[in-house]
Amino acid sequence: MIKTLSKIYQFSGKMQGTMKKTILFSVLHSLFDMMSFGALVLVFSGLIDGFTTSMIWMIFGITLTSMMLKICCSYISDFGKVQIGYFMCAEKRIHIGDRMKYMPMGYFSDHNLGNLTSVVTTTMGDIENNASMVLTNILGGYIHATIVTIVMFYIDWRIGLTILCGILLFTWCISRLQKKSETVSPQRQQAQETLVSNVLEYVQGMLIVKSFNLSHSSNSKMKQAILDSKDKNLKLERTFVPYNMLQQIILYGTSILVIVEGLYFYLNGTMALSICLLMTVASFMLFGQLQSAGNTSALLRLLDVSIDKVNEIDKTPVMDEHGKPVKPENYNIVFDDVSFSYGEHQVLDHVSLNIASGQTIGILGGTGSSKSSLVQLIPRLYDVSEGSVSVGGVDVRRYDLEALRDAVAFVLQKNELFSGTIKDNLRWGNEHATDEEMIHACKLAQADGFIQSFPDGYDTYIEQGGTNVSGGQKQRLCIARALLKNPKGLILDDSTSAVDTATDALIRKAFLEEIPNVTKIIIAQRVASVMDADQIVVLDDGRLIDVGTHDELMGRNQIYREVYESQMKGGDKE
Repeated sequence: MIKTLSKIYQFSGKMQGTMKKTILFSVLHSLFDMMSFGALVLVFSGLIDGFTTSMIWMIFGITLTSMMLKICCSYISDFGKVQIGYFMCAEKRIHIGDRMKYMPMGYFSDHNLGNLTSVVTTTMGDIENNASMVLTNILGGYIHATIVTIVMFYIDWRIGLTILCGILLFTWCISRLQKKSETVSPQRQQAQETLVSNVLEYVQGMLIVKSFNLSHSSNSKMKQAILDSKDKNLKLERTFVPYNMLQQIILYGTSILVIVEGLYFYLNGTMALSICLLMTVASFMLFGQLQSAGNTSALLRLLDVSIDKVNEIDKTPVMDEHGKPVKPENYNIVFDDVSFSYGEHQVLDHVSLNIASGQTIGILGGTGSSKSSLVQLIPRLYDVSEGSVSVGGVDVRRYDLEALRDAVAFVLQKNELFSGTIKDNLRWGNEHATDEEMIHACKLAQADGFIQSFPDGYDTYIEQGGTNVSGGQKQRLCIARALLKNPKGLILDDSTSAVDTATDALIRKAFLEEIPNVTKIIIAQRVASVMDADQIVVLDDGRLIDVGTHDELMGRNQIYREVYESQMKGGDKE
């Protein structure tokens, strides 16, 4: 229990000061609550021996002061609990988002999207709603119980000893509950992650589900995840309920025992009537906060698992985000004997390649030839397994990661647009871009024409994922967004595959005329898209087969010539 409470405190980060304040006011609330016992002693003494005016005013003053101070402490403590939960989880979510930028892409390939989503939503939600409450309730409950025990020992050591024994039994019950939930809580956590994963998969694949009429079979997988989640949650509750009942039996039993002892000691003449009456009334007030601590203690193990799950992300190795702010004299790109593997599977085999600053490079190869893997090493989406990649004569691993990625614009195979206007999406490339700069970039990407045809022009709203624009329009918007970065290098990873050949040619012509000093690397399936490049790289099964101009490769490289002739026969001409 102490270990988990310490873990919650460490997790609170910058909110630790607020947490200390919350606990302090919880302690003060307990102290002021004890003042009411003093008022009760005076009331019972007055009933037995008679009241005086000064006694009545004293009872009134103590009660009013106790009540007002408890209200103030309760307000500060309760508001602090809420503040801690929201603020510490907001801070952690931002931290996770920032950290993900420095994680290698392999992390996202190895981890299910549903698991990642579950961590920042369901798991963090459990922590957000319960962590600070559990910590302050348990600490507050035990602090209150400690103060009560001390006071009772002062009044009558026999009653104090009874209360102490009840608290020890209560603590034993909580420890047994924690032991019992060690297996069940992780199972519930896993069920929640599986549920989120299956729901995401079902929603994202809705088009395929409808196209192939798979609604029954695909829905059954999600239904099973829902049922598993329900079963694990019920199992968790079934584990908690008997121990919660036992906690109540212990506390209520101790309260009853205090009443019986008080009456017994009074009848034996070893306790004053006023103290006996105090014990009888106080027995109903002794364990209120401790009972609240017991009710929330059931969540301790669940929070322990949740915090461990979130902290796993912090243990994930990240690329060095503290590289040097290098300013190279040029932006020549050199692959020096580069090999790269996804785990045990090698995809690039000793590739060496020189790309001069400002050149246009085409990369061709069949499916699985590792064209994308090669260029993803430049902005360090992945790191090489062997060899090195350098920009301007400096190994990319020595660059400040943000500076490196600012210098290189990457338009991926899978183009992604976000919900918002066209302007909002374009400003992902440059948040300070003016309207004129956006229009210029869109003209280079051949996107301005179709944007102007929309009734709202650049203020047209784009649905999440760009579902209300065509594939070709989406690609051109993504190219325009990349151009707004004013990059030194531009990588197009099969980014004009959904664009007709005439528009593709206009994009290449605009690049040649408008951004001649930018290094352009174009991965394409169509030879026509790269045949005017300064160099064309031919890859096959992760190996560099040949490098040369279109004419040179036509004369000496059979693979290139066969691809070109097959496409020309198929009518793929500009």
